[in-house]
Amino acid sequence: MSDHAVAWLRALGARDIAHPGGTLLAHLERVRELLASWGARPALQRAGLCHAFYGTDGFPTALLPLARRTELAAAIGQEAEGIVYLYAACDRAASYPTLDREEPAFRDRFTGRLHSPAPELRRDLAELSAANELDLARIEPAFREAYGTALLALFTRWRGLLSEPARRECRAVLGG
Repeated sequence: MSDHAVAWLRALGARDIAHPGGTLLAHLERVRELLASWGARPALQRAGLCHAFYGTDGFPTALLPLARRTELAAAIGQEAEGIVYLYAACDRAASYPTLDREEPAFRDRFTGRLHSPAPELRRDLAELSAANELDLARIEPAFREAYGTALLALFTRWRGLLSEPARRECRAVLGG
């Protein structure tokens, strides 16, 4: 599945899209590798590889419109696509502050809908968010300088959602 996803990412131009640290494809592959190094299950690794397919709150370039969700699900699996959608749909300003609460107020930026994702999905979202931001912080000193303190505070607050390897990586990259 991952090989097919990488071929599709190439066909959609991900290796030609500029992104901190090189290209979008290079970033996506590094995020998948980081998740794998933390022991993430295959579905979360595939979601990491494809997390920008629909664009994100922090990176608006979409490789596919939402109308093609079934195609991505066929390529990487329904579970992984669900994580990709959740990550892409996350209104970070509205959702991140409550993600670690028992009843978070997750705001879908595509629909405006508020809901509380299941605990496993919240853990997946936190783990993927950490992998994404830590890759950027490792590769771009200016990014780390600008956002490192806030990210460390966020990931420290999310410690109950993050795996131990993710927490260690946060401390190694961001300090604390």
